Amino acid sequence: MTKHASLTGAGMVLAAAALWGTTGTAQSFAPLDTSPFWIGTLRMAIATLFFAAFIGWRRQRGERIALSMAPATWRWVLLAGLCMAGYNLSFFAGVRATGVAIGTAIAVGSGPAWAGLLQALVSRTPPAPAWWAGTLLAIGGGGLMVMSGSGEGSRVDLAGLALCLGSGLCYAIYTLVSQRLVRRSPPATVTLWLFATASVAAMPAALLISGPFSTTPAGWVLVAYLGLVSTGIAYLLFSHALRHISGASGVTLALAEPVTAFGLALVVLHERPGPWAFAGLAMVLAGLLIVVWTEARRAR
Repeated sequence: MTKHASLTGAGMVLAAAALWGTTGTAQSFAPLDTSPFWIGTLRMAIATLFFAAFIGWRRQRGERIALSMAPATWRWVLLAGLCMAGYNLSFFAGVRATGVAIGTAIAVGSGPAWAGLLQALVSRTPPAPAWWAGTLLAIGGGGLMVMSGSGEGSRVDLAGLALCLGSGLCYAIYTLVSQRLVRRSPPATVTLWLFATASVAAMPAALLISGPFSTTPAGWVLVAYLGLVSTGIAYLLFSHALRHISGASGVTLALAEPVTAFGLALVVLHERPGPWAFAGLAMVLAGLLIVVWTEARRAR
């Protein structure tokens, strides 16, 4: 792996995180009676259709890209797909129980720590000390950004906290397994089957929790945007990036997501964060720079 490829991979994750960061602002325009569980489920289903269309477009151009996965990889496809479904459902349930600020900080912040620990256990190649320093700095900054803008009380819901930690674990497992798969199969094919599996697994749960889906035309526009842009294009970039950087670094660099959300809150929603939020922003950016530098150094 070259330094250039590593930096390209880091750039792809940052671009994906920028698209993920639009999710919260987009959801703020959702009709009040639209179930967040169905939003999470349908955006995965629409992303699946996007990946299928992308593969069809590439095949029409004469590119040889397989639609199927090797038989030996299906157990990993099932694991990663179930983890993506678990991430979506446990995140929404955990945030509902603990509150947006606390739930988001725990769910998003725990992902890199889980990924680093899992990478150390599975591959026996623990991330470098500089990686941990940058990751902890970015996690702390992200938590500060989220918590400083919250007017919520200090309520603690242990089941909600467990769900948020579980969502971070699911996301870390999804990322590490995806990295294993995209090194053997085309990223678009991998994401197609992972999200198809996740959609099929999540729909019965969304139906059980929220009943049949119903929304307004504006709600469908929102779901279409989330499925095509902040999920489809974003995860296509992310899966390509995992060919060039470690899974643990991919999860950490995804912490750039709150930076986009922060900027959109300023420009679109006209929020006025306090000084601690800007301090958290500086911590996130500094932490991400350290992780990018660690990846470039590892590539050399």
